[in-house]
Amino acid sequence: MSAPITTAMILAAGRGTRMRAHANDPPKPLVEIAGQSLLTRMIDRLQAAGIERIIINLHHKAAFITAHLQARTQGPEIIFSDETQALLDTGGGVKNALPLLGAAPFVVCNADVLWQENSNNIAALMADFDAQRMDVLLLMADKASSTGYDGYGDYCLTADGQLRRRLDEDDAAIFSGVRIVTPRAVAGIDDTVFSFNAIFDAAEARQRLFGRRLDGRWMHVGTPEGRAEAEAIIG
Repeated sequence: MSAPITTAMILAAGRGTRMRAHANDPPKPLVEIAGQSLLTRMIDRLQAAGIERIIINLHHKAAFITAHLQARTQGPEIIFSDETQALLDTGGGVKNALPLLGAAPFVVCNADVLWQENSNNIAALMADFDAQRMDVLLLMADKASSTGYDGYGDYCLTADGQLRRRLDEDDAAIFSGVRIVTPRAVAGIDDTVFSFNAIFDAAEARQRLFGRRLDGRWMHVGTPEGRAEAEAIIG
């Protein structure tokens, strides 16, 4: 059995262009749904799962995020990874933060992740992770019950929990934006700027990419329309 996971990273360095924000609007992680920011919701979820340290990368409107978190005096230790000089993409941002993340597997979350849950999904994902068999474990959402999403899905789950890139649109599930990854899987990508998809593809090629289904309803809030749908559900 793998050791308990106590460290996570939240990807908060994106530009948030799909939200069609104005210059003085807060960055996407600080978008509020029913009066609470997406970033605060994610930190609370991680804390409830037993996470003790959270790395947050910063680029777009970084000062908004640091100021927002100054009022938070309890919960996990928060450490910032500075990408203000150059945006490194999702995979590159995590690789840049490896010295802060440590040598053990860790959780990585997109900053715009939102769902209603029936049970503690991050805790369940952490409990399922087996570093002997897995390089990456993704939290996968059911396409039919999700909101704000108009894509075809990302992966199909095999009988043993492995993931394969979408083969049949009817069976494909959505990557929710939450995953557990080993440091070696990130460090194994030679590039400095790269998408997390490169890590997923390499893990799949090694048959070490796995998934677990989300217990609840996933909501994509990366657009104004998706945000409005989420507000109607949660608010």
